[in-house]
Amino acid sequence: MSSGPSFVVRALLAFLHDVGAVGVAWLGSYWLRFNLEIPPTVFLQTAFVALPGVLAVHAVVFWLMGLYRGLWRYASLPDLQRIVVAVGIAALATPTLFTLLAFPAVIPRSVYLICPLLLVGAMGGSRLLYRAWKEGALLGMVRRPNARPVLVLGAGAAAASLLRELAHSNQWRAVGLLDDDAGKHGSAIQSVKILGALGTVGEHARRLGATRAIIAMPAATHRQRKRAVDLCDAAGLAVMTVPSYADLVSGKVSVSALRNVELDDLLGRDPVQLDDAGLRDLIEGKCVLVTGAGGSIGSELCRQIVRYAPSRLVLLDLSEFALYSIEQEFRDRFPGVVVSPQIGDAKAESRVGDLFARYRPQLVFHAAAYKHVPLLEGGNAFQAVANNLLSTVVTARAAQAAGARKFVLVSTDKAVNPTNVMGASKRLAELACQALAGAGGTQFVTVRFGNVLGSTGSVIPRFREQIARGGPVTVTDSRMQRYFMSIPEAAQLVLQAALMGRGGEIFVLDMGEPVRIIDLARQLIRLSGYAEADIRIEYTGLRPGEKLYEELLADAEKTLATPHPKLRVARATESTNSAFLEEVLAWIVAARNPGPEAVRERLRAWVPEYAPAPGSPTGGGSS
Repeated sequence: MSSGPSFVVRALLAFLHDVGAVGVAWLGSYWLRFNLEIPPTVFLQTAFVALPGVLAVHAVVFWLMGLYRGLWRYASLPDLQRIVVAVGIAALATPTLFTLLAFPAVIPRSVYLICPLLLVGAMGGSRLLYRAWKEGALLGMVRRPNARPVLVLGAGAAAASLLRELAHSNQWRAVGLLDDDAGKHGSAIQSVKILGALGTVGEHARRLGATRAIIAMPAATHRQRKRAVDLCDAAGLAVMTVPSYADLVSGKVSVSALRNVELDDLLGRDPVQLDDAGLRDLIEGKCVLVTGAGGSIGSELCRQIVRYAPSRLVLLDLSEFALYSIEQEFRDRFPGVVVSPQIGDAKAESRVGDLFARYRPQLVFHAAAYKHVPLLEGGNAFQAVANNLLSTVVTARAAQAAGARKFVLVSTDKAVNPTNVMGASKRLAELACQALAGAGGTQFVTVRFGNVLGSTGSVIPRFREQIARGGPVTVTDSRMQRYFMSIPEAAQLVLQAALMGRGGEIFVLDMGEPVRIIDLARQLIRLSGYAEADIRIEYTGLRPGEKLYEELLADAEKTLATPHPKLRVARATESTNSAFLEEVLAWIVAARNPGPEAVRERLRAWVPEYAPAPGSPTGGGSS
């Protein structure tokens, strides 16, 4: 609470400064009127006699106009506008007061004109000089001898804001701006010259001694940002970036919150356009249940869902720690949201049934699953099928019994022409939802997408750990490709698909262009501040169940366009029925931990497009 008196003192000092400036401007206007020599008799006497009235009028006007609510350190154009208006009002009020009071002495009319001009210059100029002093613009390099030179890529509003922040930084000193807009070349922003196009960054870095660049283009596309990073890499510059446009607009961070460039900046795509009105109508005031709520996809789904004000968010996860983490995050970030964290196994029929009966969720997002391909290929093959299918069927039937409006299954591109047990088990889950779709009023929607950046078990955290240890970075095959998208984008599109689905559809997300894993490894090495010569890359060969390329559509499926550019619908030609589902469930219940080969044999019968990868392990369980 100590800031209160400090602010009052600052306001009082500013007020006294301005009143003093009024006196100086009033006497100075006489001085200018009489060519720098005021007649010592009548006019000098008149100036001092009128001064108290002039001071009183200006003091009242300035205070009523609220000139002392702002801080001089952040004085800007709106402050100057208020000064001009206040001085103008006082300039009109002063002769009006003297006329009403029948002031006996004669005041030259030119004094009334000169005084406000001097006063605006004094009040505005003092504020400008104070701000320049506080920001270091007056002393420049003298105050920042250790500031390191940097080049700023971009010459827009974000760059201007960044330069204001860097002006009083003891760490960085902007020595030039680069922008591809040729019309800006040769001009300057806050005395920092726009040197040329982005492609000349290497030339100017060598000339100015800069070893680092800052990308100040928050609204640029990912392709433009990747080009900027590539140019800096080629010039041997370390790269930082300002926060994203969305973070700046939301007020989460300021433009000075510099950070290293991440893979999301290079591999991500343009922001998803959501039907916010439709999603609010779908979610607002509804109870929503998310399984696997502590996982990477499940937790992000929860974060996206709370934007649309559900009446309650039920978080179901088997991991106590994951559930605790997401529950604590929501308690801190979204205190107004009713959150019910529930520990439980999504395939435990009694536990799931109890939760659905208690909360009656209208929307269900099923993200719980086993996902790690090599781990599920050997002795864990049966557990993969049992978990991924049973958890889907149990939660889906509970949703039907509770009268849920929609059930959304989060699936994977590995369910397309699967070569591994995990992909085949997720394809079984898709077929189970289609078999259940005809019974009851619940709409079943499946959403299928590829890898997400930074998700649990993905290649990105693994690469980061290997780089931190000094390498080597292990890549299975130089030809391996995968589709990638960011976790927030995947979650947003899952919500959009849930809104658009009417039951029975399999939505396929537009994953963009596939990315070679070797290129991903090289980019991550560079972004970590190393050269490829510093961190060795090793090829280890395909792991069990892996294939070089992932697909998004099975051979027997056709895609249909939707109103959303990043969503398409895949409809399978074959139909499924409840008899098929009961057969699979009966086998799971009756089986006693069959070996991986027995599991694969069953999967081949139920999922015709399943073709196990050569070399799939055969050990790890009894037949």
